[in-house]
Amino acid sequence: MKDAYITKGKVNQFEAKEKEKLFLEGPRSRIKELWSIGRISWEFLRVFRVLHFVGPCVTVFGSARFTEEHEYYELTRKVGFHLAELGFTVMTGGGPGLMEAANRGAKEAGGVSVGCNILLPFEQKPNPYLDHWLTVRYFFVRKVALVKYSYAFVVMPGGFGTLDELFEALTLIQTRKIMNFPVVVFGKDYWYHLSELLKDMVRAKSISEEDLELLLITDSVSEAMDYIVKYSIEKFGLRRRKQIKKLWFLGEK
Repeated sequence: MKDAYITKGKVNQFEAKEKEKLFLEGPRSRIKELWSIGRISWEFLRVFRVLHFVGPCVTVFGSARFTEEHEYYELTRKVGFHLAELGFTVMTGGGPGLMEAANRGAKEAGGVSVGCNILLPFEQKPNPYLDHWLTVRYFFVRKVALVKYSYAFVVMPGGFGTLDELFEALTLIQTRKIMNFPVVVFGKDYWYHLSELLKDMVRAKSISEEDLELLLITDSVSEAMDYIVKYSIEKFGLRRRKQIKKLWFLGEK
């Protein structure tokens, strides 16, 4: 079992996974709960310190399992390239597959490429196209990071994790916990049954018809970029961010 970087040293992935299970098993001693709170707070602090200087971002979600030979890899690479051309920092979960493709495209366009990696026993390790990256232990910390710094979300084909991230973003927008940032979903054929399910949900009145307007499902990179320009850059008056001065006495490098 390979090791993975966490803070200053290395820990065994199996050990970290077992500790997370213990955290989620229910009430523990007050000392252990307090220790968990401290560790979670430290993880958030690390995330905020690293990502404070990288925005504005667009987060790209997608499968870690689709390799360079897969048709969606090249599409995602083009998406990352064009997002960087628009002036966005491209943020992903930092892993392989379509996350790597998006980060790679951003690098090839001369843009900034960022990853927020998660400690897992399989699939997940930082890809080689990241300017800045960090590894976290908890999924909920990672999800906060991917949402907090983003002005749009791009969803490529993927599995359970991609669906989780898609509906996290849609729920936050629908409930007005975050601004109405554009959500672009690539792959009409791949997501066909999902789009039909959403229409069924409208008919069942579990969501409203207006909720379908929260996302654009497309196969066109140019359509997606126009959508992001209109509903992110123009709508929120985004400008290329000036470099924030780093404070040496806070240990910022």
